[in-house]
Formats: sequence, structure tokens, C-alpha cells
Amino acid sequence: MRAIVQTGYGSPDVLELRDIDRPVPGDDGVLVKVRAASVNAGDWHITRGRPLAIHLIEGLRRPKNPIRGMDAAGIVEAVGRNVTRFGPGDEVVGMYGGTFAEYVCGKERHFVPKPAGLTFEQAAAVPVAGETALQGLRDKGGIRPKQKVLVNGASGGVGTFAVQIAKALGAEVTGVCSPGNVDLIRSIGADRVIDYTREDFTRDGHRYDLLFDVAGNRPFSECKRVLNPDGTLVLAGQSGRRTPSILPLLMAPVVSRFGRQKRIAFIANHKNEDLAFLMDLMLARKVTPVIDRRFPLHEVPEAVRYVGQGHPRGKVVITLD
Repeated sequence: MRAIVQTGYGSPDVLELRDIDRPVPGDDGVLVKVRAASVNAGDWHITRGRPLAIHLIEGLRRPKNPIRGMDAAGIVEAVGRNVTRFGPGDEVVGMYGGTFAEYVCGKERHFVPKPAGLTFEQAAAVPVAGETALQGLRDKGGIRPKQKVLVNGASGGVGTFAVQIAKALGAEVTGVCSPGNVDLIRSIGADRVIDYTREDFTRDGHRYDLLFDVAGNRPFSECKRVLNPDGTLVLAGQSGRRTPSILPLLMAPVVSRFGRQKRIAFIANHKNEDLAFLMDLMLARKVTPVIDRRFPLHEVPEAVRYVGQGHPRGKVVITLD
């Protein structure tokens, strides 16, 4: 099969299209013929090997799993003898490493059924970005109906999901984005949109119950000014950071010990029930993935480079015939 293999750490030029052996599912495995995948900030960070902690986690000289990609939607090709939920021909979507390939093999728990009403591209755009937004708003931020929520970095992959999920959960949503994305953020449901080149959201006098920060470009000393006395700032992993750091993850619990305002930093964990919940929101037309560009498999290096430049509108999708 064809797959994008990472040969080392560096620029996206270390990603090469190669012919490799097709994976074989074990007793608990599911082999999926990939129809679409999507690019995440994590693919950019792992490709570059930054921060350096990635070398300790993924591999010192090159990633132990050389195939990039985290999201996939496709058709089940084969299953192991212990698999009960899926069979050949089923359409699925899931999160697992190595999805920039014609086939991906994972455990049964890594996938959920793809609703018939959604395209493979739509489904593939959801897992990492959608689950990050959902878990950040609901589980970490404790979002409630009628709360005032601000999404900083509203036009990216995670941000466009966050705006729509917050609205679906009953919040009043403000999105912060660049001038070229104001109409987009308004079209996906934001009640108010701030063009950061014309207005500083930390100084405009508005207060929020929850600040969901994808951009990660403002210090807590400034963000706390816009929070209500018992408000919460949620930092969404490393999604919007060109130079990621583990410092926010380490410092958030320390800062939150002082005062009533909370500062929470997190990285999402895949949960099948969360992915299924997002599929239901999409079927109900409460959430629609925003797809910026589509690239074929052999152009994955350019797709990763594009995401690394930091300004995609929504998600970048990889298509496979």
C-alpha cells in the first residue's frame, strides 16, 4: 500500500510517499481502507520534532510509528475474530496513528460508525479537532446554557468546532479571528465576532464565564481581565502554537490555586462516546466541519506545511480514492 512515511525530524520534506506492507489486523483489530484523513497541528509538531520532548515520546532520531496522520474515515476491509461491532463493508470514522495511508489498522475501540448522511471528508475532519473542542468546553470548562463564552482563535480547526459546539450547548458565543474570517465565524453561529486587528478583546470591557483559548497568544495576566470573578480559562493543548511548550500544562494547576478564576490546560483524549456525540450533532446540523483545502495523499507534505503556517480556515483534509 502507499503511505506517507516520516524519515526523520525536520521540515515537511522528511515526509515521503512510499510503498509499504499493508497492516494485518489482530484478533481485536479492524483494518480500514482510508477514504479521507485530516491534518492536525500535532502532525506539524511531530514532523518538526518540536518541542524536544517529542523525541522522548515518539522516538529519538525518528518516530517509532513512521506514518503520520491521526484522523481517518473509511470502509472496513477486514476484522479480527474478537471484533463484534464491525464487519467488512461498514463505514467508520476514528482516531488512530498512521492514517496518511491507503489502509490503517487499529483496535475496535478506536472507531465508531460513520453516519450515512455524512461524507468521508466531513467525518475525517472531526476526531482530533472536534473532541478537543468538546472536551475543553464541556469537561474542562463546565459550559452551561446561557453562559457567555469567548473563543480565541475561532477560525482554525479546533476553533470552528468550538464556536459551533458552544452554540449547540446553549451558550452565547463570541469569536476572535482575523479580518478575513469575520464573515465565516458569523456564518457558523457566533453571536459576536471580534477582528483582533481592530479590537483588543482583553480591553473592550466585556466579561465572560468561559474563555476557550486555541490561539494561545495572550498571557493569563491579560486573559483574566475578561473573565468573571469565577470564570474559567481553558487552554486547548498546543493547537494554535507554532512553537509549542509544555509550560502551560505544568503551570495551569499552580496558577489556579490563587483566586476563584480557573486556568486549565489540557490535551484531548480520544473517547468513542465523544466522537459518536459529535456525529449526532452533525446529523442534527448543529455542527458542520469547515474544510479549508483538500490535498491528495502524495501532497501530504504540502498539506502539513500549510497547516504549519498557522492560518487554515477550519480543517485541511487528505483525500484518497
